[in-house]
Amino acid sequence: MTLGIARRRAKPRWAVAAATVSLLTFIAASAVQAGAVGTASGFEDDDGNLVINSAGNMDWNGFDPTVWTGTPSLRQSTKTASGWQFLGLEDRQATTSDTGFAGGTKQDDNCPDIVGSKAPNKDDLKRAYVSSQTINGHVYLNLAWVRIPQNTTSASAHIGFEFNKGTTSCGTGSPLVQRSLGDMLIVYDFEGSSTDNPTLTLRRWVTSGACEISSDSAPCWGPATNLTAGGFAEGKVNTVATVSDTIAPTDETLGLNEFGEAGIDLTGAGVFGANACEGFGSVYAVSRSSGNSGTAQMKDLAGPGNFNLNNCGTVTIIKHTNPAGLNQNFGFTSTLAGGQISCTSDATPASFTLNDAATDTETCTNVPIGSYTVTEGANPAGFAFNDVTCTATGSGSGAQDATVPKQANITIAAGGDTVTCTYVNDQQLGAIKISKTSSKSGDPIQGVSFSIKSAGTGITGSPFSTDANGEICVDNLAFGDYSVKEESAPTGWAIDDSTAHTVTVDTNAKCTDAAYVGESIAFTDTPTADIQVRFRDGGSGETALEEALSCTGANGTSSTTATTGWDNTLTISGNKIGSTTLTITCTIKIDP
Repeated sequence: MTLGIARRRAKPRWAVAAATVSLLTFIAASAVQAGAVGTASGFEDDDGNLVINSAGNMDWNGFDPTVWTGTPSLRQSTKTASGWQFLGLEDRQATTSDTGFAGGTKQDDNCPDIVGSKAPNKDDLKRAYVSSQTINGHVYLNLAWVRIPQNTTSASAHIGFEFNKGTTSCGTGSPLVQRSLGDMLIVYDFEGSSTDNPTLTLRRWVTSGACEISSDSAPCWGPATNLTAGGFAEGKVNTVATVSDTIAPTDETLGLNEFGEAGIDLTGAGVFGANACEGFGSVYAVSRSSGNSGTAQMKDLAGPGNFNLNNCGTVTIIKHTNPAGLNQNFGFTSTLAGGQISCTSDATPASFTLNDAATDTETCTNVPIGSYTVTEGANPAGFAFNDVTCTATGSGSGAQDATVPKQANITIAAGGDTVTCTYVNDQQLGAIKISKTSSKSGDPIQGVSFSIKSAGTGITGSPFSTDANGEICVDNLAFGDYSVKEESAPTGWAIDDSTAHTVTVDTNAKCTDAAYVGESIAFTDTPTADIQVRFRDGGSGETALEEALSCTGANGTSSTTATTGWDNTLTISGNKIGSTTLTITCTIKIDP
């Protein structure tokens, strides 16, 4: 349908106004007649303009404002808006220094020579735009191109958008990468009529089997699939009106046939299948001389640029202990197993082990879109589960399960999503309280020394000394067995029990708890008394002991060390004075 205003004779102003209204009405009607792909994705991919016409939808100018970086005429722009990731590629125009392909280069030529060349008018690209988002499990891809002003209003457009998986360079000086199995080529063919809609076809790079060009042999582009005929793609060129481009480095009004766009359901087209990962990391646009055949010569090059187009995400599980870095294994189970999922710690992540002192992270890539769970197993001895927290980028999500605290519920909603969940377990630390009292009165005894050992080695701070309350309390003790032994008693006291006692710490406790629930052990000491019996001659020289000094009933240590000025001395020190009377009887026999 062609609309215009006849110029053969003057018309009344009202007739011109009516024709103008009719034209605007047609354009507006065209803008809202979105195809099936655009309706499903919410991106106005086939109205031939960049403007958002319906509230709640998205179109190219929805990325405005954009920031272009790099060398002028070769700049790039990236942005995410309304869940759509965007890449803009700028290209030189109408100059022999433009990047293009050596004469005779065909689409099947891998790593072709890139040269400085001026493309024909209809093939001279100014910019290329790409956007993508996963919606309801479908990966949607939008493509657009901008070319220089045209010499004719019916100029055809044949533009390929090549998406590459690999990163191996084609060689020094080439911006391209070597093709690899599964690379994707989408060709946009527009024959140049105001009533024609473009045809979009898909090819995949194959390393064996049939080629689109029957005279070629693999590796090559495989047979083409007509995405438009299959209902998986739709597009439009601005054949009836100029359009405003506000995401260009400088806002522009584009003339007729200078802008084309398309939307593609890559999942519906079979590029992205269920439980199978596809991923592309870079893209470039290339104009072709004519037709939709792979024999067409390659002309202008825009790009390449980095663009993450995939249907899989990444899940990372991190194990931390409190305090950090403890050498303890923690077991996990997950529903991540299967498909193309690849994990760093285990070939099959259905069950894996993490340790904060060794391998504390499990990263799984190629996780298809879907919902998953990761669950930590039983607490190891001496540890208690604290929490699990998750962070997500993209449209993915992760959260602790409301019913099962050790379970993380993870959703990969779109390609490129990353979800990271961190599990924290607190080491259970106990305490030992030692009390020291008098066996006679029950009163506390200060200054008694005790050792606390683990596996035969004194813990930090050992030996400890009882305070004014006759107590020692030590906490932050890992669960396990400890030996407690009284090492020395203060002056005036005797140790009642000098053996080492095993204390098992298995209760989480601190010395400062309002109600102490840790381990306790009690010891007693007995007060001591010293006695001394002495004899000496009164000066006559005639008296002496008939028998050595002796005492009965004493429980201390005897000594006959002489005392200055005395002939005989018996000292018994450290006699324990318990709760009953201690009777000591000493016998002194003097020679008559």
